[in-house]
Amino acid sequence: MKVSVVSTDLQDSAAAGEYLAAEVQKALEKPPGALVVFAAPQHDHQAMLSSIRSRLPDTIVVGASSAGEFTNVTSGQGLACAMGLVGDDVIFSSSFGRNLSRDAAKAAQEIVSGFIDTPPSRFPFRSALVMADALAGHADILVDQLTLATAGQYQFFGGGAGDNAQFQKTTVFCGEDVLSDAAVALEILSSKPVGVGVSHGWTAASKAYRVTASEGMRVISLNGFPAIEAFEDHAEQLGQTLDRENPLPFFLHNIIGIEAGPDHRLRVPLAVDADGAVVCAAEVPRGSVLRIMRTSTASAVSAAKDAADAALAALGGSPAGALFFDCVATRLRMGDEFASELSSLQDRFSDVPLTGCNTHGQIARAEGQFSGFHNCTAVVCVFPE
Repeated sequence: MKVSVVSTDLQDSAAAGEYLAAEVQKALEKPPGALVVFAAPQHDHQAMLSSIRSRLPDTIVVGASSAGEFTNVTSGQGLACAMGLVGDDVIFSSSFGRNLSRDAAKAAQEIVSGFIDTPPSRFPFRSALVMADALAGHADILVDQLTLATAGQYQFFGGGAGDNAQFQKTTVFCGEDVLSDAAVALEILSSKPVGVGVSHGWTAASKAYRVTASEGMRVISLNGFPAIEAFEDHAEQLGQTLDRENPLPFFLHNIIGIEAGPDHRLRVPLAVDADGAVVCAAEVPRGSVLRIMRTSTASAVSAAKDAADAALAALGGSPAGALFFDCVATRLRMGDEFASELSSLQDRFSDVPLTGCNTHGQIARAEGQFSGFHNCTAVVCVFPE
């Protein structure tokens, strides 16, 4: 496989699309078989995709709005990035599922119905990049249903579309379509494995709490008491302040970890409602056991390295390119120190094209990896040469 990565800070969205398409094609010396696009929310995504299609009419295009964009050599908010993939040892298809908020299982079936029915035997490794409108919710169910619908034969990686943590509108891309309340997939059938690695670097910092009532993304009560009281008790023990009217500064450093075997699946608390319920970035199931978690800059950097190591080990060969996803909450929490986490990946993949974005949640389901829909978790995917 051959991979090329391009980014631009052009604010004219049509011109940005033209630039991405032209530069990727020039680097690959042919039109890519697939193009993955991450673009800041202020872009006119429709204009960008139309411009890409005019330049690359036969290329499969998928992607999403993002919450911070990066490559080997640049990072920021307001950019557009693209990864082009091509090769005789890989084939691609794209598909999408609508109405994710109403019926995630049906959306998963719609996605899988667009996959190649009978993959040629010389392409035994099956993967898919999945980008979902995180504001629609139910991403956990989507990942589970994708696994069921493919009989566990595919590995999945990706994340939730972003809008720089405004949580107002996030979109995914398929061809020239800009979609909300939907998920898109780039099916990747290859002759060599695609490597996926996952790690988050958070550890438990509180006692265990049972979720005694929840509704969607609202954690209503813990151990029978309004959920916010557990966070207020934790803040008091730490000697910190938790302002119910502006809780995010505390929440970003003290997130939820749902017990899931030997590890914790993370959820970011965002707000407190009038009843003392804690509103999160993704669902927290009733009956689950959770703890309040802690981390550090060093742990976040180490987690990104661990995810890269796991992805490279799963690849078992030389990488042709890499994708990296981490949470917008991680970027907000770390501030300027997020550059340390990103540079650890840029250094690790200095000789191969790297791109990715901050997402509203991360997707990973792969052999030997901590699977599902995550928050504040580093996900690295590497493509084989």
